[in-house]
Amino acid sequence: MEQVRIGVAGVGHLGRIHARLWKQQPAARLVGVYDIDQERAAEIAAALAVKAFPSFSALLQQVDAVAIVTPTTTHYTLAKEAMEQGKHCFIEKPITSTYAQAQELAALAVQQRVVLQVGHIERFNPALQVLKQYELHPVFIEAHRLAPFKPRSLDVSVVFDLMIHDLDIVLWLLNQYPKDVIANGVAVLTPYTDIANVRLTFDRTVVNLTASRLSRKVLRKMRIFQEGAYFSVDFADQQVEVYRLMPKQEVSPHHLARILGSIEEGVEERTIVYERPETPQGNPLLLEQQVFLESILQGRPPAVSAEEAAEALRLAEDIERAILERSI
Repeated sequence: MEQVRIGVAGVGHLGRIHARLWKQQPAARLVGVYDIDQERAAEIAAALAVKAFPSFSALLQQVDAVAIVTPTTTHYTLAKEAMEQGKHCFIEKPITSTYAQAQELAALAVQQRVVLQVGHIERFNPALQVLKQYELHPVFIEAHRLAPFKPRSLDVSVVFDLMIHDLDIVLWLLNQYPKDVIANGVAVLTPYTDIANVRLTFDRTVVNLTASRLSRKVLRKMRIFQEGAYFSVDFADQQVEVYRLMPKQEVSPHHLARILGSIEEGVEERTIVYERPETPQGNPLLLEQQVFLESILQGRPPAVSAEEAAEALRLAEDIERAILERSI
């Protein structure tokens, strides 16, 4: 099998995990790592039996593709240098610090004919994959993404750090940009917004999102409401719960133990059914790496394109702007 020579730039907490998992990909050959902390790079490289490169430029000379897992503020510069040399890029979210930078990288990827995939990992969460078997017409979406405070990823606000996962999912689900944005947020422990609440209005859907990096517990849940159905998605436990109305004649034997009641409307009786569909097992990070490699080797479009990541970033910027305007 043809292998993609890949390097990892940035081997902090997440970069170390990236490097270890790239080592497990049959379609990849991990050539080496680079980090501004060269002692850290040498330690990770030794553990994985690969090379620690003295500079990003030196790493690029030996690879076909690079995974950029560095602070957000460096994404644009590193990805631009890599793509200008014809290297495929996997960039951790958010794609860049600004929407303008993201647009420029998206255009550069097309110009250089390289794959540029962005690490919106929740797209590969088994729970989200389960939703694809249902017909979704959301009227109201609510999401809570809460995490304990950690002294990393503090170069951006919680909107760019955590909420952007849900922004990407909402834009992917609804395939449109919101008409109105109302947001509140506050900086508590950092110079940036640490907790935020946002209300987004679309053509026929209202979305309410909350993100905090000051929680005592981890919570990553999204609830989707539509006529005749309610979906609860737990991204942390990778589970989905479904409550829906079904015509009585369509209720199959496997539903019988989970019937919650019935509703009579005119001549039709409908049954309220609870389902907990089985979710496939798998590591979302391994899966997004695999899809990136397939895009390179088979010429497929990236699973999460730079254009999609740019739209999520654009929305995050609009939210930050709204928070600032309300705080003045």
